[in-house]
Amino acid sequence: MGDNQEKNVDNSRRTWLIATSVVGGVGGVATLVPFVSSMEPSERAKAGGAPVEADISGLKPGDKMTVSWRGLPVWIVRRTPDEMASLSADTSQLADPDSKHPFNYPMPSYCENPYRARVEHKDLLVVIGICTHLGCIPSGPFEADIVPALGNFPGFFCPCHGSTYDMSGRVFKNKPAPKNLDVPRYMYLSDTHLVIGKDEKGEA
Repeated sequence: MGDNQEKNVDNSRRTWLIATSVVGGVGGVATLVPFVSSMEPSERAKAGGAPVEADISGLKPGDKMTVSWRGLPVWIVRRTPDEMASLSADTSQLADPDSKHPFNYPMPSYCENPYRARVEHKDLLVVIGICTHLGCIPSGPFEADIVPALGNFPGFFCPCHGSTYDMSGRVFKNKPAPKNLDVPRYMYLSDTHLVIGKDEKGEA
C-alpha cells in the first residue's frame, strides 16, 4: 500500500472515530440529563409534600396567584373591600358557612372565621383550588353580577357542573359540590412572604 493510500485510510479511520465519539457523547448527555433532573431536591421535596414559600409582595387587591403544593393548585387571593364585605352579607345561602365539615384537610383553627384566613392578614385567602365535586379547577374570582350562577355575589364558578363558591371558598347550597374548598395549613414569614404546608405546629 502506498503512502497516499495509507494516509487516506488513516484519515477515514480518524473521521469514523470522531463521529463515533460525538454520537456516544450525545447519547451520554441524553442519558445524563434525566438523571441529573431526577436529582433536583427541590422538585422531589415539592412532590413529597414539603412546605412551599410564596412571595406575595406583588399581589394587589383583586389579584390571584397559584402555587403548587403536593401537586395541588393552591390559590392565594388578595380580596378587595367589596369582596370582603360580601362574606357577611347573607350566609343563609351557603351550605356550610362555618366550615364545620372539611373536605380532605382539617380546617386550621386560626382560619375559623368568616374570612377563613389569619386575622392579621384577613384580606388574604389561601385555599386549594380544586372543586370538591369531581376535582375540576374552578374559575375566578368573579365580581358580583358577572356570572349568572353566582347572582349578586362575587366568587368562584366551576364550569364542569356549575358549583359556586363565595370569596372565602365556601360552597353555596344546592350545588353538586358537597364541601367548601380546603384551607391548607400556612403561616406568614413576613408581610410579603408566606409558607404553605406549615404553621406554628409544624408541617402538615
